[in-house]
Amino acid sequence: MIDDTPEASQDLSALLDDVRRHLLWQEEAAGRVLMIDAKAALELQRSAPSLRARFARAQGATDAAPPARSEAPLARPPLASPAPEHRSIGTERPGPATPAGAAGPLGVAVAAPARVPPPSTPPMRPGGIALGAVEGQPPAPRSPVAGMRVDAPPPPSRPAGALQGAANGERPTLDEVRRELGDCQRCKLCSTRKNLVFGSGNPRAELVFVGEGPGENEDLQGVPFVGAAGDLLTKMIGAMGYRRDDVYICNVVKCRPPGNRNPEPEEVAACEPFLRAQLAAIHPKVVVALGKFAAQTLLRDSTPITRLRGNWRTYEGIQLMPTFHPAYLLRSPAEKRKAWEDLQAVMKVLGKQPGSRA
Repeated sequence: MIDDTPEASQDLSALLDDVRRHLLWQEEAAGRVLMIDAKAALELQRSAPSLRARFARAQGATDAAPPARSEAPLARPPLASPAPEHRSIGTERPGPATPAGAAGPLGVAVAAPARVPPPSTPPMRPGGIALGAVEGQPPAPRSPVAGMRVDAPPPPSRPAGALQGAANGERPTLDEVRRELGDCQRCKLCSTRKNLVFGSGNPRAELVFVGEGPGENEDLQGVPFVGAAGDLLTKMIGAMGYRRDDVYICNVVKCRPPGNRNPEPEEVAACEPFLRAQLAAIHPKVVVALGKFAAQTLLRDSTPITRLRGNWRTYEGIQLMPTFHPAYLLRSPAEKRKAWEDLQAVMKVLGKQPGSRA
């Protein structure tokens, strides 16, 4: 039963006025923190049942209109000698010791003189007396102090590794990955390239081929695998029962290394996020890694390609088959038989019938 007599209302008003007189703001890195001394906290705790009932009854009125803002700043008692221990509302556990000369006469912890709060203080919120950190600012780590504090939750952040331009929580599209790559200047290969070679083929392909990097012809045309090695890859794809337009083809690095040298570690590191984003966008059933750079980059495995090839591995839940690069097969024709065995294993997984041998 709620006591609605004028005397009870006056008692409640007097109690709240007394509590307000004992409130202080402490300035910290994440904003202001509301402090309350032990005496006022104990009085408020004893009155909690009736206060909760009154606030619950008035909740409908406060929800219907925006909260009123108090224009009167809270009183600040002068600094004095150290005070007795502090207790937070709702617990009997003592708070940490206050530095000498930094406590008010009522046992309220206050900031050091060098950390003076600004003239204006946030208003009291209807239905309670505890206010948290300044809205819009995430709370910074800090050591615990006595009193009550309620921190606002930090704003949601973008998931780790999410690509800019992709829908939050969803896989990116190839167009979004390409826009993010832009006119890439992330490594020194940009200074010698003629064209950035992103990739080509079916954006919904069930089979993706990943090579090392563009050669001279690819650099001139901006399309992957269009030279002699590209012609051999096209035959290999046809022998598997596909056309080039059915699959997707890309490289680890998107710019040609000068003189067709091997990509350097920092060049691979600069391009790798975009390769992984491409595979996430397509999400094929099988990836064929052509040569050691593609296989070792995707698998994080430095095992030589002669030992990696022909053995099924997994990349991000996708089956991955390492095999020889077409350029290597042009230099070592005897190894074509092994590469064809690797591709036949891929065809079996994809349910394809062989065409003609490359």
